[in-house]
Amino acid sequence: QMKAEKPDLVLLDVMMPDMSGFEVATLLKKDPETAEVPIIFLTALNSAGDIVKGFQVGGHDFISKPFNKEELLIRVTHQLSLIAAKRIILTQTEELEKTIIGRDKLYSVIAHDLRSPIGSIKMVLNMLILNLPVASVGPEMHELLTMANQTTEDVFSLLDNLLKWTKSQIGKLKVVNQNMDMVEVIEGVTEIFSMVAGLKKIEIRLSVPDQLEVYADIDMVKTVVRNLVSNAIKFSNENTTIEISLEEKEGMAIVSVKDSGCGIDEASQKKLLHTDTHFSTFGTNNEEGSGLGLLLCQNFAIKNGGELWFVSAKGQGSTFSFSVPLRKQESLKP
Repeated sequence: QMKAEKPDLVLLDVMMPDMSGFEVATLLKKDPETAEVPIIFLTALNSAGDIVKGFQVGGHDFISKPFNKEELLIRVTHQLSLIAAKRIILTQTEELEKTIIGRDKLYSVIAHDLRSPIGSIKMVLNMLILNLPVASVGPEMHELLTMANQTTEDVFSLLDNLLKWTKSQIGKLKVVNQNMDMVEVIEGVTEIFSMVAGLKKIEIRLSVPDQLEVYADIDMVKTVVRNLVSNAIKFSNENTTIEISLEEKEGMAIVSVKDSGCGIDEASQKKLLHTDTHFSTFGTNNEEGSGLGLLLCQNFAIKNGGELWFVSAKGQGSTFSFSVPLRKQESLKP
């Protein structure tokens, strides 16, 4: 009858011929097709041991005979309302999962398909800026080229962050840790951003040792350093300095990027590094931001066994720092 009728609820006696109600309940709970059907025991048994046994074999409620009709109806209605609510939740969960999967696929396609052509445009504009002096194209055209170059840099960075964030969220971005020199990573990123900083007359100063090896995913670490340096340039005023430092502390390498830019007020600080607030703002030259970079930095720092934090004051600048473990010592083998 259970398989034929597929009821939403079962009222079950305990004392029955051939098979007791407890045995029936045990069999129903073992069968995947009937395991989720709620059972209300309706029996003359009313000892504490019988009630406990009823719940142990999977009963959802226990009513002793003689029963009150109104009480029985209320308890049945309660169980049926729980079933209806559970079905709604399951349906909504399935729809939400499909929506999230579709969104992540869309983000990934957009970022992946646009990244390559934007990268080509970025390379061409970089070459034009480097090889065309102001005198040959005029100040107005040179300014337009500079603006176009900066825009493509920002778009390429956004697409790169979007692609990595999507892969990270859907579990397709794996952490590949290895021993590497953090100083080389910092110097490499600084060299890439030297031209962008130069356009705002910003000097980047390094305070790093000759070498400091860490154990982390090199691509993720480069992404974190790149985002922090890019943000520092974006939120710094012209003719200022950005200081990048690297130190060793309690088994961790700590990278800090300090600027003397516009800083962040207390209200905005509370919104940073939270996916639900998704805070972003404009740079000192009205550079647009997505708010995704810092979330990605925090995600990557944690994935590599470290953390990300910041100190900021409105009008005085900000210092963003992250940590990664030092070089993993290889065990000696005889």
